[in-house]
Amino acid sequence: MNPIHIEQIRHELTWKLRQKVLYPQHPLNEMQMDEDTDGYHFAAFVDNYIVGVVSLFRKDDGFQFRKLAVEPSVQNQGIGSSLLNYITDFAKNEDGKTLWCNARVTAISFYIKHGFEHTCKLFTKNGFDYEILEKSL
Repeated sequence: MNPIHIEQIRHELTWKLRQKVLYPQHPLNEMQMDEDTDGYHFAAFVDNYIVGVVSLFRKDDGFQFRKLAVEPSVQNQGIGSSLLNYITDFAKNEDGKTLWCNARVTAISFYIKHGFEHTCKLFTKNGFDYEILEKSL
């Protein structure tokens, strides 16, 4: 695979991959989040194609990231890790004290591998089971 390049993008550019990876049964017009206009949005590019996206939101003295999605054909090639490392550095540079997410139970091991810790705060939303995971910055 060619090198990964990450840059900040407009929130609308995250919707197509959000839908494809996270909510394939939903129409594209349901991918917008109310807080999208208040966040930072990043994409991983390979050969000028978006292959991964994530959205980041300041919450008090920390940051929450949401909707981390990687194109299925290039999963397990370091793109998700690259995005996670990028937003971790971004949050640190913005004086964030913590970084956290609502992780789907199926993705918890990925986040634990990247230094996140269990909070034991579990919930179900829209048919998916989640745990809030966090790490100090």
